[in-house]
Amino acid sequence: MRPTADASTAPVPLAGANLPPSLRQRANADPTLTFTVRGNARLLTTRLIGFFCSESSPGDAILSTYDLALALRDTNLTFIGGFQSPMEKEFLTFLLRGSAPAVVCPARSITRMRLPAAWKAPLREGRLLLLSRFPDQIRRPTRETAAKRNALVADLATSLLVPHAEPGGKVEHLVQGAVAQSTPVFMLNSAMARTGLGATKCRIDDLPCLLTAAR
Repeated sequence: MRPTADASTAPVPLAGANLPPSLRQRANADPTLTFTVRGNARLLTTRLIGFFCSESSPGDAILSTYDLALALRDTNLTFIGGFQSPMEKEFLTFLLRGSAPAVVCPARSITRMRLPAAWKAPLREGRLLLLSRFPDQIRRPTRETAAKRNALVADLATSLLVPHAEPGGKVEHLVQGAVAQSTPVFMLNSAMARTGLGATKCRIDDLPCLLTAAR
């Protein structure tokens, strides 16, 4: 599904019949949970590819992340993530220079969030959505809110793309949880792609086909 250019650019609550099934299940399980969106909420009805990369990434993972963004930014694949770690931010920056849609999930409220200049055009064009599960008073990310955000991203994603998972770190834990839930996880055939995580190793050239098939 290609996004349209009529998406709202102001934050609005998302509730009731407007919630996609994936969010409705979480809201039904926790009536105190609220969602706010800014942008094209129809992106939530597409199949989403979760993007995670550890805070500390080796040189080959950094280069691979740039190559990934260049290979995927002009596809119609929709990526979702917090885009908070340095390489996640870089991936999003390159992605938004192309045509691929993205769902950004900050670990804070988005009601009064100032947008980076590079986000404004994709937001108007309907290929960017901001999604928050946090109330207005949560204006700064914390470790706790980041963990809750990452859990939401992993739950919404139908597959994960992980350039690097630091041994024993948060991203590795997310990968293990996704594999346990039978969510496809893709990592690159680099020297730093660890064995034993249950992820599918692949080449960058193969990823567009693999990710499309995983949808």
